Formats: sequence, C-alpha cells, structure tokens
Amino acid sequence: MMEPLVDRPGPQIGRSSLGERMASCCSYRTLQAWLPILTWLPKYRLSWLQMDLIAGLTVGLTTVPQALAYAEVAGLPVQYGLYSAFMGGFIYTFLGTSKDVTLGPTAIMSLLCASYVGGDPVRAVLLTLLCGTIQTAMALLRLGFLLDFISFPVIKGFTCAAAVTIGFGQVKNVLGLKDIPHEFFLQVYYTFYRIPETRIGDVVLGLLCLYLLVMLQWMKSTLEPPSEQDTPLTRAAHSLVWGIATVRNALVVVAASFVAFSWNAFGSPVFTITGKTSQGLPPFRAPPLSETTPNGTSISFGEIVEDFGGGLAVIPFMGVLESIAIAKAFASQNDYRIDANQELFAIGLTNIMGSFVSAYPVTGSFGRTAVNSQTGVCTPAGGIVTGVVVLLSLAFLMPAFYYIPKASLAAVIICAVAPMVDYRVVIQFWRIRKLDLVPFLTTFLLSFWEVQYGIVGGVVVSGLMLLYNVARPSIKVCDHGVLVMELDSGLSFPSTEYLNTVLYTQALQASPPRSVVLDCHHVNTVDYTVVNELRDLLRQFKLRGVGLIFSGLQYSVLEVLLAADLPDLRHTASVEAALTILSEGSRTN
Repeated sequence: MMEPLVDRPGPQIGRSSLGERMASCCSYRTLQAWLPILTWLPKYRLSWLQMDLIAGLTVGLTTVPQALAYAEVAGLPVQYGLYSAFMGGFIYTFLGTSKDVTLGPTAIMSLLCASYVGGDPVRAVLLTLLCGTIQTAMALLRLGFLLDFISFPVIKGFTCAAAVTIGFGQVKNVLGLKDIPHEFFLQVYYTFYRIPETRIGDVVLGLLCLYLLVMLQWMKSTLEPPSEQDTPLTRAAHSLVWGIATVRNALVVVAASFVAFSWNAFGSPVFTITGKTSQGLPPFRAPPLSETTPNGTSISFGEIVEDFGGGLAVIPFMGVLESIAIAKAFASQNDYRIDANQELFAIGLTNIMGSFVSAYPVTGSFGRTAVNSQTGVCTPAGGIVTGVVVLLSLAFLMPAFYYIPKASLAAVIICAVAPMVDYRVVIQFWRIRKLDLVPFLTTFLLSFWEVQYGIVGGVVVSGLMLLYNVARPSIKVCDHGVLVMELDSGLSFPSTEYLNTVLYTQALQASPPRSVVLDCHHVNTVDYTVVNELRDLLRQFKLRGVGLIFSGLQYSVLEVLLAADLPDLRHTASVEAALTILSEGSRTN
C-alpha cells in the first residue's frame, strides 16, 4: 500500500540567505511536494501493480455507465460524460496525494453544470477551463483555507437538495416523458400532469433496472467477508458475487441495451433510447473562447463569462470541497495523509487539461472512490487503468451506446444519488445543536429554487451565526463579594458594545457600584477598538471608586495593553490574586 506522502515544505523559522531559499525551492523534496508520484513510484512493487490493475478495471467498469448517465443530468450528449471521465485518472496519478480518490463526472457537478450552461457543450467546455484556472490559482496562492467557511450543515443541506433534484429529474426518463422543463418546481408539476403519456416499456424496464440495482447493492452490503476456514469454492463464489455486485451498473446497462436492441431488431421500438452519439476519441484542441449561435450571432468571451456569473465561484468551490472531503475521509480510514492545496492543484489542472478534450467540470466521486478503496488499490496508478478503460469505450463501443435505454441510465443515477439523502443528519443536528438546522434548512430549501441561491444563502446564514458569536461572546458571571466575569473567547471590535453593556448593568449601575475581576485566560486577541473601550471603562470604574482588574492575561494580549499605556491598568496572574487585591483595598477604605 502507498506510504504516507511527504508534506509540502513549511516556512523556515529564522532568517535564511537568498541562496538557501533558492536551494530549498529547487530541492528534490520540493519537487516531490509538487509531483507526489516521485514519492511512491521509486518504491513501487509488482504486487501493487496487480492490485492497481484490478482496482482500475473495476472502477473503469463502474465509471463508463455512470459517466453516460451523468452527462444526461448535465443536459449534454452522453459522449461528454466519457470525455470528462478519463483525464482525471492520468493527471491525478502524477499530482494526487490520495491513493483512493478518482476524479470524474459526478451527480452534483453535473447538476451545477446544467444550471449554468443550459445543455450547451461549448459553454460547458469553457466553464471547465475557467473552473480549472480558478482552482489552480487558488492552489498556487494557497487559498484552500477559504473552503473552511462552508460549514457542514450547508454542505449537507446542498447535497440532500441536489440528490432530490437529480433523482426526481430522472423520473421523466423512467416514465418515458419528453420536453419536461428543467426548473425543479415546473418539473414536478409537469411530470405529474403528464403521467397519462407514460410509455409502458420505459416504466417496466426502468423499474426492473432499479430493482436489480437495489438487490445487487443489498447483496454486496450484506455479504460477509470470507474466513480462513472457507473452502476454495466458497471463496470463489464470494469473489464472484462481490464482483458482479460491484460492476452492477455496467451489467444492468448492458443487459438493458441488449433488450432494447432485440426489440428494435424485431421492429418494436418500445423504449426511449440514447440515440446517435459521436464516435471515436475527442480531438485534442484548445477550448473555444467564444460561441456562434445557429443563427450566426457571435457571443464573445466576456458575454459568456458574464452569463456564468456566480457559477464561477460556486462550481470551483463545490468541486474542490467535494473532492477534498472525500480524500480526507479515505485518508483517515486508510491511515495516510493528504495535502489539501496539492489536491486543489490536481483538480484544477485536471479541469484545465480536460477542457482540451471537451470535458465538463469534474471532481472526486465518493461512490467510485469507495469502489477503488474496497478493491484494494495501492497507488494512484489505478487511475491510469480506469482512464484506459474509458478511452477504449470511446474508441470502440460508441456505436453500441446508441441502444442504451434512457430508463436504465435513469435507474443508475437514482441509485447513485439516493444515499445522499441523509435524513439521519437532521436527527443528529436536532440532538446535538438545534441551531445548526437553520443553515441546513436554508440551504436545502433555497437549492430547489436555484442551486447557487441555496449555497450562498446557507453560507450567509452560517456567517451571520458566526459573527453573532463574535459580537456576543459568552460571559460567565460569578459573585465572590466582587463580580468575577469570565470571557470565553477573544475580544474584537464587534463585541465591545456588548462587553460595555454587561459591565455597566452588572457593576457600574448597581447600587452601590461593584468591583470586577475580568478573567481573560481564554482571550487570545484584542484590537484597537477594544483597547479604546477598555480605556473608557477603566476611567468609569475609577470615577465610581471601584476597581477593574484583569486576570490571566496571555502574553500577546498583555503586550498590546501595555503598549497602549492604559491608565490605572492592573493585572494579575490568577483570579484569586485579583480577589485578594480588591479585598485588601476594600478593608483599607
């Protein structure tokens, strides 16, 4: 198994000469940080090759039908799903820091793509280039920390809403309905309104595919691992069942295509099929920077970018967020480390290069990454095998895709997104912290209107909640003859008015006024506004003949207060020492 990857060189403490810094930048360790393949390739073993081949082939057989189905979600011709599915395997082998992650089209990225390109392949490819450029720039500028501002409730709200939107969007294909609007609420209305137009063949085939996929998934989840006491025949049977269940998507789509081909051959086209697709490998060419409509109107690069609008923020962020979350989960599970900024760089470069082969934006896939890990992949080289499988499908199997029933692809998508509807997380939010339901529900509900509104709305609500906690820090008040007020966080300018109000109402406006010990051992930062407010408070306490003493100040905070030269500033190492000083002062008075 691949060993933990080297960490990117961190900043050096102390001064170093220009020559030393240049030597550090050109060192082999730095090269390993930018090209992680140099970490594991010199140690590559023949046993790893066998496992990588098996894992890559298995993931490839899972990728092909899913890529075809996700192109349908993106509103693009099915071949664009395969165009998007192979570049990630090659790029990530050189640049990725997780042995398990597989890059390619996913349900969420397909939904986001559909929201912004409206089924236009030219715009989808340009969007890929722009997303990749933004992600790569973020990696080079080390801006991965910005992802930390998207909270877990927002992510969960978005993924649940996306799963419902994507899943219901495929109901029309199971029913054999055409010309259904893409907007969610109109989609719901017209799907039910046009149920009388349902094609029986599509319904029967779609439900049968769903049943087979669910049963095979259930078989895999309930399959107990083989024991040492099992006979070779039992072990072979276990491997066979596990293999069939793992590549269930490919088997079901192949079987459905054969059924559709048979009915068409006998002159009874009862199924809605994919139809004609472009054959062969995509040409390697620069992505288009403008577009000409069928009526001859030319749309410039600037106009297209303006039309993308917020999508140029939402899609790159969600792509990186999804992939890094997956990488971290499997790194923790399999006991190795990843470099988040390097992952960001790998995804960005994959999208940039993908735009040269007509791909739409990609990211890490949880389902295919799980298959990769469970199959025993040892290094990212398994992605090369997956990429080759996709390329072979493009080169030789495209004519066969003509007969793939849309109902079978719809069944694949529904089964893929169903686990994303995680109702248990609502129960957990309710039990652990009910307030987290606010950004969750905001994101979930707004995402049905417009995907970008859901994400932006959730981030705004989470940000307001965070700012509220900053502006209203928890202050624990205890009465020891004098008031002891314990602050539980740093003090910054939004919290000064609240601190002022608490001190005035609890101490200065009391009758008689009371002395206060401000326990600051949790406070690790103060700013200029806070210092000015403390100056005024010290003056007010002195005018009323009572004391204000700070206890437990951290060195960095004390340094700021001393530099401000606050009059009558008194501080102690502990609350007890402050109480002693105030009690002695009261006896003296």
